Amino acid sequence: MSTMLFVERVYMGIVIFFIKLLRRRPEKQYKWEAMGEDIEAGSSAYPMVLVQIPMYNEKEVYQLSIGAACGLSWPADRIIIQVLDDSTDPTIKELKKLECQRWASKGINIKYEIRDNRKGYKAGALKEGMKHSYVKQCDYVAIFDADFQPEPDFLWRTIPFLVHNPEIGLVQARWKFVNSDECLMTRMQEMSLDYHFTVEQEVGSATYAFFGFNGTAGVWRISALNEAGGWKDRTTVEDMDLAVRASLKGWKFVYVSDLKVKSELPSTFKAYRYQQHRWSCGPANLFRKMAVEIIQNKKVSMWKKFYVIYSFFFVRKIVAHVVTFVFYCIVMPATVLVPEVEVPKWGAVYIPCTVTLLNSVGTPRSLHLLVFWVLFENVMALHRTKATFIGLLEAGRVNEWVVTQKLGDALKTKPGKAHRRLRIWIGQRVHVVELCVGAYLFVCGCYDLAHGKNRYFLYLFLQSFAFFVAGIGYVGTFIPSS
Repeated sequence: MSTMLFVERVYMGIVIFFIKLLRRRPEKQYKWEAMGEDIEAGSSAYPMVLVQIPMYNEKEVYQLSIGAACGLSWPADRIIIQVLDDSTDPTIKELKKLECQRWASKGINIKYEIRDNRKGYKAGALKEGMKHSYVKQCDYVAIFDADFQPEPDFLWRTIPFLVHNPEIGLVQARWKFVNSDECLMTRMQEMSLDYHFTVEQEVGSATYAFFGFNGTAGVWRISALNEAGGWKDRTTVEDMDLAVRASLKGWKFVYVSDLKVKSELPSTFKAYRYQQHRWSCGPANLFRKMAVEIIQNKKVSMWKKFYVIYSFFFVRKIVAHVVTFVFYCIVMPATVLVPEVEVPKWGAVYIPCTVTLLNSVGTPRSLHLLVFWVLFENVMALHRTKATFIGLLEAGRVNEWVVTQKLGDALKTKPGKAHRRLRIWIGQRVHVVELCVGAYLFVCGCYDLAHGKNRYFLYLFLQSFAFFVAGIGYVGTFIPSS
């Protein structure tokens, strides 16, 4: 598994090097022309665009996202803003309704839509939103989660790809994190996600292979969405599900790396754990459901099928999680206790160092945090591995959906640094599994220091400390109770 991950990272590194060297931009790969004004046709020359904003109890960020969507530059009579509110809090629902009415009074064509249930969660809300009669006049749909803030020129930079290239079904933009410097945990997230956006998405798009829809900050051709079967709630990654089905129908996707949309990273450990469970469990479960369908598909090439099954799903969504935790946190420490077992240097040192350095190319400003990033990723690999097996086996929490808590500007209004104080709530703060793994690593480190020959003890002590820190919940931002 380590070798598979190593080969994958080296391949990605080589491809992205040549992409940057040859300056292979999507505007050169596909036809792209700025949309000019047609005096005779007027605004009817522009396609009709639907902008969907799915929401659920987002009290702190709803004004930012609605305001950004309403600020999109596009002919006023050729755009519809659709706020899909699944909130269960009556107060928050009323606030969002009033915000929509306020923008409507300014001449914005904005629709506030609610459901009487939360069936299908986000996928259900998006699916229900597409059923409204006014959607039939729309050609494209742009989707933004509740904490995303697109720049006014977002549609001008994405829609031309769809207008001039009928084979393109999706244009995906990059995420830009407004709170990456909030705490060490958000810096670690930025490093992981920057590799995803800088390398994985770029390589998938530039090689015409495949890349997944990120669920937000993208524009779909509605006919492509419908041909793929629309939104389905069979997994917790409805965005990836739709992207795979559309790709199997022959639709192409474009990733525009220099188009960035502001978003917020989860800054509390609890929110991040829930998010990572969904992001790890969902792809594994989708792989279980779609592997045979992908293999049997006759519309796409063998290369694309191999890329989707092996590279996109198996190596990145399964192997990467399992090997990170099982090998580096279970097997290698165990070799200390069993001296007859020896891991070769290329597996214990050279491969992980190379993979780590290749992962860091997306965020050069955080190179000095590489050690912290490795330790933190190994801790999170525990949850991702567990979630991966839950998805593969369709076990208990396979369809668990917890909306990721976003804080918006809430912390800026809190006096002082109160939000960084530790709250000793045993039920919420202490994580027993992390403490157990930390104890195991600490024992292995002590044994290696006293009797071993591997000299792993420095790594084992550092990694055990990381697990202990996560085990007592001293990670991320802390929110005061008042």
